[in-house]
Amino acid sequence: MSTSPWTFGGESARTSTPATVTLVDGATFMLSDRAGDIDGDAAQGLFMLDTRVLSVWRLFVGGRPVQSLSVTPDGPFSATFVGRREAEGVVDATTVVVQRRALGDGMREDIEIRNHAMEAIDLDVSLQVDADFRSLFDVKAGHPALGGSSMTSIDGGVMIVPDAGVEMATQVDRVAVTSSRPPEPVTSGGVLRWRCHLEPGEVWSSCLQLRISAAGQPLVPNQQCGTPLNLSAPASRLRTWHETTTDFDTSHAVLLRSLHQAVDDLGALRIFDPAHPERPVIAAGAPWFMTLFGRDSLLASWMALPVDQQLAAGVLSELADTQGRRVDDRNEEQPGRILHEVRFDKLSTQMLGGAGRYYGTADATALFVMAVAELARWTGATEHVRSLLPAVDRAVQWIEQYGDRDGDGFVEYERPGDSGLENQGWKDSWDGIRDGDGSVIRAPIALCEVQGYSYAAYRGRAELARAIDGDNAAANRWDERADALREHFDEAFWIDDLGWYAVGLGPDKAKIRSLTSNIGHLLWTGIVPEHRSSRLAELLTSPEMFSGWGLRTLASSAPGYNPLSYHCGSVWPHDTAIAVAGLARARCDSAAQQLAMGLIDSSAWSGGRLPELFAGFARSDLPAPVPYPASCSPQAWAAASPLLIVRALLGLEPDLPAGCVRLRPRLPVAVHHLRLENVPLGSHRLSVEIADGVVDATISNPDIAVLVE
Repeated sequence: MSTSPWTFGGESARTSTPATVTLVDGATFMLSDRAGDIDGDAAQGLFMLDTRVLSVWRLFVGGRPVQSLSVTPDGPFSATFVGRREAEGVVDATTVVVQRRALGDGMREDIEIRNHAMEAIDLDVSLQVDADFRSLFDVKAGHPALGGSSMTSIDGGVMIVPDAGVEMATQVDRVAVTSSRPPEPVTSGGVLRWRCHLEPGEVWSSCLQLRISAAGQPLVPNQQCGTPLNLSAPASRLRTWHETTTDFDTSHAVLLRSLHQAVDDLGALRIFDPAHPERPVIAAGAPWFMTLFGRDSLLASWMALPVDQQLAAGVLSELADTQGRRVDDRNEEQPGRILHEVRFDKLSTQMLGGAGRYYGTADATALFVMAVAELARWTGATEHVRSLLPAVDRAVQWIEQYGDRDGDGFVEYERPGDSGLENQGWKDSWDGIRDGDGSVIRAPIALCEVQGYSYAAYRGRAELARAIDGDNAAANRWDERADALREHFDEAFWIDDLGWYAVGLGPDKAKIRSLTSNIGHLLWTGIVPEHRSSRLAELLTSPEMFSGWGLRTLASSAPGYNPLSYHCGSVWPHDTAIAVAGLARARCDSAAQQLAMGLIDSSAWSGGRLPELFAGFARSDLPAPVPYPASCSPQAWAAASPLLIVRALLGLEPDLPAGCVRLRPRLPVAVHHLRLENVPLGSHRLSVEIADGVVDATISNPDIAVLVE
């Protein structure tokens, strides 16, 4: 029995390893070993439409597997695997195998076998292929397959179709693997065979193409045999992305590498709605979350604003189009609610009443309103922003009507039945919310950061009323609502004897007393009164909260702390980056710099790429960050975290409706030079350079003032 995608318990039963190679192009992604092979018994495969469309891919040369020599990424969606056929008892093998693999709505693989011997050789070349059509979630969790598949020989290769029991769980109805060099007829076992004769120095080659059909419609691969890889649609999109995004330069080599990696990964994680190909959105992360999410996609596109605003515009349009319209307990849809995630496998769609959407999130709706207001600050009062206002007002109505379940002024969550997420904030594992004694709190829960998001949503709606509608009276009403929430929140959530905000209010409105990283989100939203900011900064930089690499989700002094837990002691880069932005907003500059540089330093241990999360062990205890085994990489809001950190350290706050851009640079001592070129601000471009404290900023529109503090 498949597990529905929204009952995720906190970590994967099956995980990738450092020897796993991940390739991704939009919603197509692949996990293999370093030889390029796929083992169907592991969490590997080629995945499309939430379905494993390739569960076995094993190449044999002369009856032997290929021994991996190297893997070279050629971009996020392609790689070159180099290996050899190791002859028994011979160290210097003479048969070299090169596999060039590229993804994009399917897969293409160019195989070359090179003979470096002094004599001719005859080889049997075979490729074992299979597709089990298992749900992404079943593969991730290690659940058994629902059924099997059958194969038939076709011209140039093999076709694989799901058995009847499997067919009900997936949209994919067939997979075809064909070769430019026709193999022998496939008789059984899904093995493509060739016989090759190679003279000294000769090369044998073939191009293999994998295509799928979904709901009776064939998908056309972006990577076609016979077409140069640099002319493919994914390559073209990635070039355009790099040509139009911000250029960075800095004296801090680790920071520079993390910024470049952030731009690369965000470009790879973009996905496109076939109905709106001009509208890029960002998937939550590879390998398991290559789809649109509410919270994840909103926060990641917010963080990415310093390099691109089209992602935020696309995410907001998609979420407005899919905004809740009715009350449906099957998928927790409610009028005005912003979805949690979109899924494509048939089983999830059936469980969601045919919608393919799940709405069980307490925070995405307020984040949506915040993001529309933020997009207006970066792009001005555009027609696109105006078009989103009806969705904004529906979202605010949800906050006040459906989000506030009991009329106490706070947004709470509780799933209506036994399915769905138990916890519906960003810490959504079953045990993610613990009390001061370590006990797990059950819903209904009013999370502290969700109230902060609601506060910022009211402020954002007030700004939109002034900038878009010119309605000062309405703006004043929204500001008054925000002021009232801020006062009510401080009274209800502040814990006097501990000196911090409760992570939430439990079922009996009792304060949940554990110390968590959620308080950093409060600073980011602005709901914290000024006189409490320094206390929160002290807590966030304390040894209990700050590991030296980043913020722990739960203080190390708290009962229930576990540095290897998913949400109760691990470090999430996006969580730390939001706290940095909050500390900078509160002008707690030293604390912001401390957290920022700890996180940037951690990226050096993962090649510049920040993972979804890592373990919460102290930097003083262990010399390097310890990976969390089920972590996604690349993952959208982790990838974008260095961009938010740089923005926070620059104090970069555009306000195009007001005709200005504000800068308040407070760089750490280790970063004595930082330059951003061609920062997009709608149709304008901003350049900023800071060298040894001297600020030079220019903008392409002289009517926009650059104000430096």
